[in-house]
Amino acid sequence: MRGLWLEEKRLSLREGLALPQPRAREALVRVILAGVCSTDLELTRGYYPYRGILGHEFVGEIVEAQGAPERVGERVVGEINAACGCCDFCSEGLPRHCRQRTVLGIVGRHGAFAEHLTLPLENLFSVPPRLDDEVAVFTEPLAAALEIGEQVSIDSTQRVLVVGAGRLGQLVARVLALSVCELSVVCRHERQRELLACTGARCISEKEVERAHYPVAVDTSGGEEGFALARRALRPRGTLVVKSTFRGAVRVDLAALVVDEISLVGSRCGPFAPALGLLADGKVDPRPLIEARYALVEGLTAMEHAKRQGALKVLLAP
Repeated sequence: MRGLWLEEKRLSLREGLALPQPRAREALVRVILAGVCSTDLELTRGYYPYRGILGHEFVGEIVEAQGAPERVGERVVGEINAACGCCDFCSEGLPRHCRQRTVLGIVGRHGAFAEHLTLPLENLFSVPPRLDDEVAVFTEPLAAALEIGEQVSIDSTQRVLVVGAGRLGQLVARVLALSVCELSVVCRHERQRELLACTGARCISEKEVERAHYPVAVDTSGGEEGFALARRALRPRGTLVVKSTFRGAVRVDLAALVVDEISLVGSRCGPFAPALGLLADGKVDPRPLIEARYALVEGLTAMEHAKRQGALKVLLAP
């Protein structure tokens, strides 16, 4: 098997990798299409000491499923956290925080930048026939965007600021635009503004962000400057949602958080079924965000492309 292998911050295209063997209650999935995420890029920079095949956004086809032969041939997307089902967090309904979890292409489990992967059957969601692969591959990051609404109450009367209009920020803005009447998004590039025109969001520059103006701010920038900007924009008793992959430490004025009674919410993965529903109903169309498509054998070039300033979604096709 062929795959993009990361070891000691060095990425290589490897041939002859062993086909992953599904454990009990797992399926072997042939990868049809995979997407490059900012987390993948941060892993190559040392965000987490991962060794193995990268990639966690994918659409694929089940080719082997012991105990569920009826699912063979099913086109699927996958929740990336594989839980033990037995620990205290799993018992409390928090499988994404399982003490023994593996995470596809991130923690202890080979990922989607390969010809095949394995995941528990319960993690795999069937893709509606009317969804193209290039749309379905956005399910995982769209689910992550939807998680904001699961954690924070947002209604149509609120002002919401999104800092960052890159890969994830574009999806976050599209989700929030469905429920928020006054949405502002900090954009650095004209292309980002053009892509957000369909949402009705107000695109602003960093200089146009009003201090202490927003009840809710979402940081998708992945940088310390973006975090600081989102913090400054919040009203007292506001909520700052951190939707970024940060490498290293970020300086935070804790005294100011206390004085202003700011709620700080970390936000990671999200619900797959609603994400598939939005895509199937056409309420979110991610196709304009596709920057380029590469064959897996061109994976190293694809990763370099994804690192370019302002690059959006780069796809890999095994």
